[in-house]
Amino acid sequence: MTPSLPGIRLGFVLMAAAVVAVLGYALYAEWVDGLEPCPLCMTQRAFFLLVGLLALVAALHHPGRTGRAVYSGLIALAAAGGAAVAGRQVWLQHLPPDQVPACGPSLQYMLEMFPLSETLQVMFRGDGNCAEVVWEFLGLSMPAWSLLCFVALLLAALVQGLRRAP
Repeated sequence: MTPSLPGIRLGFVLMAAAVVAVLGYALYAEWVDGLEPCPLCMTQRAFFLLVGLLALVAALHHPGRTGRAVYSGLIALAAAGGAAVAGRQVWLQHLPPDQVPACGPSLQYMLEMFPLSETLQVMFRGDGNCAEVVWEFLGLSMPAWSLLCFVALLLAALVQGLRRAP
């Protein structure tokens, strides 16, 4: 007899809890350590928030097989979007200094002065602020860790959507 897998609801709860931990550390790094998030960092936070909310709704809903596949697919898409943004930031951080885009205005200034479409475009594109490495752990920058977390959440969502309920 093989042991049964943990419940489907638990999988969604664990994904939501992982997102709370990641966002909690991001807020700690900002408010306590004084690390100012760049536009790409803020975009990654939005994707983490989307993944966490979808996982929380899925856990509360406790869907059947079709619903679980839909929630898992949506979570995987959100995690893939976040991974793309984090991957872009990692790429910017590895550019030679002469190829790094120019630094732009702060996010708050852009929201106050520019149309939302232009602000969103800058947030997804990033600028020179996004190329600066201000934090590392085990040789990886915060965006690299973010990329790893998004990939883990993406894989968890795929596993969650494909597994059979115990």
